[in-house]
Amino acid sequence: MTDLWTVAVIVGLAAVTVVARSFFFLSSRPWSLPRWAERGLQYAPIAALSAVVVPEVVTLQGQLVHGWDARIFGAIAGAVAFYWRRNVLVTIVAGMAVYVPLHLGLGW
Repeated sequence: MTDLWTVAVIVGLAAVTVVARSFFFLSSRPWSLPRWAERGLQYAPIAALSAVVVPEVVTLQGQLVHGWDARIFGAIAGAVAFYWRRNVLVTIVAGMAVYVPLHLGLGW
């Protein structure tokens, strides 16, 4: 059974989310971001991808990887493929083509 405190927190968080997301719709005048914010948002996808991928490559169960690992070789192959072709699909295929045989075949 869910207690009253949990229900109150969920309802409160939902209310804050609805108000924050609808704030821009409730205004009568158009919103525009400052130029510095627009420039910063151009780098947001790269930063988010790096924040997800880099820890996954360089750590194993929360500890830094010591030595060479299949993920590091896959990341290097993906980086080389990206700089060679400038294509995300080629990057993924090249990285996985190196990672999977090393991981499954050699048990890295």
